[in-house]
Amino acid sequence: MLAAVDAPELHSCALMHVAPRSIPRARDTSVSVPPRAEADVAMERYAEGDDASFGLVYDALAPRLYGYLLRQTRERARAEDLLQQTMLNIHRARASFIPGAEVTPWAFAIARRLLVDSFRRGKREMLSDDGELDPGPDGGPMADEVAQARELATRVQRVLSKLPESQRVAFELIKNEGLSVAEAAQVLGTTVAAVKLRAHRAYEALRAALGDVLGGAEGQKP
Repeated sequence: MLAAVDAPELHSCALMHVAPRSIPRARDTSVSVPPRAEADVAMERYAEGDDASFGLVYDALAPRLYGYLLRQTRERARAEDLLQQTMLNIHRARASFIPGAEVTPWAFAIARRLLVDSFRRGKREMLSDDGELDPGPDGGPMADEVAQARELATRVQRVLSKLPESQRVAFELIKNEGLSVAEAAQVLGTTVAAVKLRAHRAYEALRAALGDVLGGAEGQKP
């Protein structure tokens, strides 16, 4: 008759007969997470009640937001006013900021909403170029380059103004404001695929109308 073997002894006996190579090794499943942007961290602290972090949020967002608003309005005073309204709305809505979220697309969405409301109340024509250029003191070759640049900006704006707003805005957020496709999608409240399609259609319209100046820029599609 076989002697009874306690469970712990049976377990140790079984392990003795398992080949070492048959025991799977644990794999490192950790995924490196890229560091968060300073503005995102500062906004999260500000949302939690750290008022001192607002300075970091303002310094990170204000230049980009002002550039965007100035290109759209072409009025410095109006752009500055809209910027202050945007920062005020960020302050008022800070409790609704989602921890771990990105503050840049959130801020652009607020600025764009204020901009649209502003145009609805007053002027409805949206302009988007790089502002006025200095023709230079001598009015020489530099003046010719400035004139050409202005002519190109006018032609680009003329084409963009004829596009559906969804395509024009998607193109401007990516090309003019430097937002990623994902950030632009957050601003517009739509999908990444939709933004890619809208920006691509805007580019195709520009290429069709301005092929003489865009040349072989096919590799620059959004």
